[in-house]
Amino acid sequence: MTQANPVQALDDVHRLLGHPSDLRGHLNAHGPLNVPLGRNGSWQQDLVTSLEASGLNGRGGSAFPTSIKLALARSAGRGGSVVVNAMEGEPASDKDTLLLIRTPHLVLDGAQYLGALCHAARIVVCIPIGRDPVATAVNQAILERARNCYAPVREEIVRPPGRFLAGEESALTNWIESARPLPVFRPDKGAPLRLGGRPALVHNAETLAHIALIARHGAGPFRARGMTEEPGTSLVTISGDVKYPGVVEIDRGTPLWDIATRSQPVASVQALLVGGYGGTWVGPGHFGTPYAPIALRTIGAAAGAGVIAVLGETSCGLAESARIARYLAGQGAGQCGPCVYGLPAIADDMARLARGEGSGEDIVRLHRRLDQVNGRGACRHPDGAVNLVRSALAIFAGDVAAHGQGHPCRHWRKPTSLRFPRTVGL
Repeated sequence: MTQANPVQALDDVHRLLGHPSDLRGHLNAHGPLNVPLGRNGSWQQDLVTSLEASGLNGRGGSAFPTSIKLALARSAGRGGSVVVNAMEGEPASDKDTLLLIRTPHLVLDGAQYLGALCHAARIVVCIPIGRDPVATAVNQAILERARNCYAPVREEIVRPPGRFLAGEESALTNWIESARPLPVFRPDKGAPLRLGGRPALVHNAETLAHIALIARHGAGPFRARGMTEEPGTSLVTISGDVKYPGVVEIDRGTPLWDIATRSQPVASVQALLVGGYGGTWVGPGHFGTPYAPIALRTIGAAAGAGVIAVLGETSCGLAESARIARYLAGQGAGQCGPCVYGLPAIADDMARLARGEGSGEDIVRLHRRLDQVNGRGACRHPDGAVNLVRSALAIFAGDVAAHGQGHPCRHWRKPTSLRFPRTVGL
């Protein structure tokens, strides 16, 4: 995808898009890594203090405070790995892909700063099979950095399978260690991950790019954007029924509707899918909600993968939700009942409802299945699917009633306006 047009420029130093892609241009814009990497000194505490003061939360979906995640990794020991999660298994997201193609040195610098703070032995960049343009851009950047002795911590690329769940951080570290991309049940998300018995600090590309800028320019420019309680900018991929799909950089707290209109919807909008395919449908009554975790939480949504999909009035929300449910049902790890049995059954129920073949009893059964699946998976993948379907049943309640009585809307046969890696039928 290309960047949405028109794009409002961010006029300060703390923006993610628009930086030079080559090392020389990167150094001219930002200067060299400005800490004596690999050595102890006051710079470490200065950098930790800057990250704490910035209020940066992870941009990969969980919104976990970056400074806390760093402290946990540092306390777990030396000689570990910094993992760049560039998997972007969410089909509707392109933000990390865009960053790594356009500004790979910014992302790699963020990993180098963390590697120095954690005394890491290596930086592992995870780019899925099938994303060859991204791998090429990052490989060229790594070679350029090596030629110029610019990478104190060794940088390498690995190519995991491009599945939806392969980017979940525990699944990703499992694959690096054992070639099995399976998530693990982690009741305490604050516990550091490990590779080969040593700590692994996992961050997505956008988070690392922010870290690189905060390390160089301090917390002030970052906090100058966004909200006091939710500072900074975020990258958002806009898709669906719009004229200009693409990635935009917005201040945290920008209303959902203002973000969606950046890509010019092509029809009256009946709903926005916020957070990705495990996200939440949001109706017009909440289009003014600020794009920030706390505000989104009040309407049952989350920023998630940094995705907003626009659903026009000429699309069927139930049909699109059924396609997403079918896609998610095929992306499970196959290691627990909710994924193996629950999600396919939910997808079948949604497909019948979308086609107008369901009944009142089928809708009751669907709600019962959602209750049975929610919270019972080995990871949060089933919960995301449940959340998506529940929000669809609420936002498109009028269609649910009509479809459930055998009178589907005339738009249910329309081809999808959403993005999938392969055809997903009803």
